[in-house]
Amino acid sequence: MNTPIILNDRAAMLLKQLVASYIDDGQPVGSRQLALDAGLDISSATIRNVMSSLEKKGLVVAPHTSAGRIPTEQGLRLFVDTLLEVEPVEDRLISMLQDKLNPDKDVGELVSQASQLVSEMTQMAGIVSVPKQTSARLRHIEFLPLPDKRVLAIMVTNERDVQNKVLHLEREYNTNELQHAANYLNQKFTGQDVDEIRKSLLLDLDHSRQDVDNVMKTVVEVADKALSSNSDDQPEYIVQGETNLVRYSEKTDRVQLQHLFEIFDRKREMLGLFDRCVHGNGVKIFIGHEAGFEGFGDCSVITAPYEVKGKLVGVLGVVGPARMDYDHIIPVVDITAKLLGDALKS
Repeated sequence: MNTPIILNDRAAMLLKQLVASYIDDGQPVGSRQLALDAGLDISSATIRNVMSSLEKKGLVVAPHTSAGRIPTEQGLRLFVDTLLEVEPVEDRLISMLQDKLNPDKDVGELVSQASQLVSEMTQMAGIVSVPKQTSARLRHIEFLPLPDKRVLAIMVTNERDVQNKVLHLEREYNTNELQHAANYLNQKFTGQDVDEIRKSLLLDLDHSRQDVDNVMKTVVEVADKALSSNSDDQPEYIVQGETNLVRYSEKTDRVQLQHLFEIFDRKREMLGLFDRCVHGNGVKIFIGHEAGFEGFGDCSVITAPYEVKGKLVGVLGVVGPARMDYDHIIPVVDITAKLLGDALKS
C-alpha cells in the first residue's frame, strides 16, 4: 500500500485553494494569484516553495505552457479524501426531487427521470443503471395492429410497469382477432407470472394441437412473442445530458471528449463500473484512470447505489470533467439515489 501523504496546515490550505481555483476556471494557478485567493499574508516565494514541495509529492504539476500549477489525479484524490467540505442539499431541491420522482410512474420512467434530474442539477452527464426485473405479473395487455405484419403489444405488469413492444409476425392480424386474444389473456391470466403464462400457453398448444381453434392459435402466436423476455428490449443503463460536457471542450481535449462519448456506448465497461459501485454502501468517486477506462483521462465519476426494500438494485451517478464541483455534486448524487429508491419501493 502507498504511504499516506500528510500535509502541514499551510500546504493543505494552499492545495485546497489551488483545487478550488482550478475547478472554477480550469486554468493553471500562479503563486501570486494563489496568495490573493487564499488570503494569506505570505510571499510568492514562500508559496512557490510550498508548490515545489507539493509537486515533488506528485500532488500538483506545472503544464509546460504555464508557470502556474494544476492538481494531479493524486492531488484531487487527496483533496476529495481529506480536504473536501460537502455542502448540504437545500430543502427546496429535495422537495423538487420528491415531486419529480413520482412513485406512480413505472420503473423505466423513474430511472429516466432520475438520470435527467441529476444531469440538470449538476450540469454533468447523468447515468443510472436500470434494475433487473426479477419477476413480472400480468396486470393488463392490449394488442394493436400495425402495417407490414406487425402488432404493438402494450403490457402492464406489477401494477404500474408499462412495456410497449412491436411484434414481427408471420401474417397480418385484424383488430377483432387481437381483441379476442387480449380478452382471453386478461380474463384467464391476470395476476400470474408472465414467464409462467407463456409456458402454460405453449403447453396447452402442444396438448391440443389437433383441435385448437383459431382464437387460441392467435392467442398463442401473439402472446408467445409479447411475453418472451428479451434482454435487448430493456436498456441496462440510461445516460442523459452528454451535451453538458461539450461546454468543457474548450479546455478539454476534443479527442478525450470523443472517447468519453464512446465509453457511454461500451456496455461491458459501464456495467463493470456499476458492479464495483453496487457492492458496497455510500458514494464512490473515481478520478481519472481510477475508473479503469482507457481514454478516460481528465474526467471523474461520482456514483451512489440505490436500494429497494433493503436490497441494492442499481447505481446512479454523474460523469464529467475531473474539475467538477465535488462539494455540490456528491450530496446531489447521494440524495437523488436515495429518493429514487424510495420512489421505486413505494
